Amino acid sequence: MSPAEQAEVTRSARNGWLLSAPALVVLTLAAIGPLAIVGAYSFMPPGEFGNVAWGFSLEAWQGILFTKDIFDGTLAWADANLTIFWRSVKLSVLTTVFAFVVGFPTAWFIATRPPKARAMWLFLITIPFWTNLLIRTFAITEIIRKEGLLNTVLLNLHIIGQPLEMIYTDTAVFIGMTYVYLPLMVLPLFASLDRFDMRLLEAAYDLYANPWQVLRRVIMPIVKPGIIAGSILVFVPSLGAYVTPRLLGGGKNMMIGNFIELQFGQGRNWPLGASLSVTLLIIVTGALLVYVRYANRETRHGQ
Repeated sequence: MSPAEQAEVTRSARNGWLLSAPALVVLTLAAIGPLAIVGAYSFMPPGEFGNVAWGFSLEAWQGILFTKDIFDGTLAWADANLTIFWRSVKLSVLTTVFAFVVGFPTAWFIATRPPKARAMWLFLITIPFWTNLLIRTFAITEIIRKEGLLNTVLLNLHIIGQPLEMIYTDTAVFIGMTYVYLPLMVLPLFASLDRFDMRLLEAAYDLYANPWQVLRRVIMPIVKPGIIAGSILVFVPSLGAYVTPRLLGGGKNMMIGNFIELQFGQGRNWPLGASLSVTLLIIVTGALLVYVRYANRETRHGQ
């Protein structure tokens, strides 16, 4: 490369950085800045009436797993915190699994429709996104509450003798999150199934494969990227959900998002809330890194 060409490349790169500088400044101030503040708060002691006191302390990080006795200062496992973490992970995993169980047949049905009909079915899948999350959650409440639609139908059909107590339970949170995040599973699965070559099914059946073998050895390996993407898209927001657990779980069935809000609100323990926020961020980032690593590996194998 001649000196003139090298100078032109350098000038183009410099101009590109200058043009992107405003966006980089906004990104830094709007995203990285608040995260840095939360991270700094997690290493400070709590203030007397909320906020933080200037100084360095690991008490907030210790408080995630342990609680200190106010009399002798001994440490014990923070059972309440661990229960909330376990409930959050459990419900997020169950939501992801059940969303796949329901979403895969739905995506398969849409992908096997005539091309003109697929747009209509996808339109029906995306309609819930046009409605506010709060309204959708209230709709679920009206269905599963004691005098709701579900109990009314089951009682009239004489399937149950008394109304089911589902509201303000983990089951209610699970149902609500599955309904809210189901489209996030269906759409990536449909994207993978839409490119599926149906002639592979004919070849598998010609080789005397049964339906279970076709599903496990032909369909699943090909649509695996869609399964991974859908699982990440459902698991990540489920783990940090706030509105749905707050309304359907009540105050006694909190998840991590509700627990963080409690520390910044009534608990007035900002450092603990900040450390919980960073912990949640680390978990979500880990899940995303696993997905990116897997996607890159699949891309290399595909090449």
